[in-house]
Amino acid sequence: MPVRPGKGEALWRSLAATSGDIVVFIDSDLINPHPLFVPWLVGPLLTGEGIQLVKSFYRRPLQVSDVTSGVCATGGGRVTELVARPLLAALRPELGCVLQPLSGEYAASRELLTSLPFAPGYGVEIGLLIDTFDRLGLDAIAQVNLGVRAHRNRPLDELGAMSRQVIATLLSRCGIPDSGVGLTQFLPGGPDDSDYTRHTWPVSLVDRPPMKVMRPR
Repeated sequence: MPVRPGKGEALWRSLAATSGDIVVFIDSDLINPHPLFVPWLVGPLLTGEGIQLVKSFYRRPLQVSDVTSGVCATGGGRVTELVARPLLAALRPELGCVLQPLSGEYAASRELLTSLPFAPGYGVEIGLLIDTFDRLGLDAIAQVNLGVRAHRNRPLDELGAMSRQVIATLLSRCGIPDSGVGLTQFLPGGPDDSDYTRHTWPVSLVDRPPMKVMRPR
């Protein structure tokens, strides 16, 4: 099967490369992650009745250009606060209690993950969250406080592309047609930022099927 680019593809293929009953995903760009992130995420799956998905939440510092410290204690998670949570409030208000719906640190049972489709790119987290809720309800979802999570803060143009994929996936999960048109941005450049370069980021509406369909045994 040809490989597609993007995060969703990598996570989906990881199910075929692993064998444990519990799968934990941790973003690879974390800065000084706490060594207990994994056991903290696994805990509710082992002790909570009916728990199938454990989402992390945390405080997210934002790297800024302030010459005194360079870091703002909060302000990270811009796509979460400006895109994901407002859309969930409108379309899946029951999930408003999930603090970090796009968190890249989460754990789930293999049984659940192999039964769900995986959205492409950065839509994978919101897709799994909504699918789990629609199938099993809130009682199957737990949250764990990981304290502080620091990672590389992306520039606004990349966050725009990420937001476009999150929107496409969220709309599709809620039964709302998406145009499938990528995000076009106009990026300033030149010696005095008077020139603009047009760039279009692609968006995908094509999920990977549940792994159980591809590998039934």
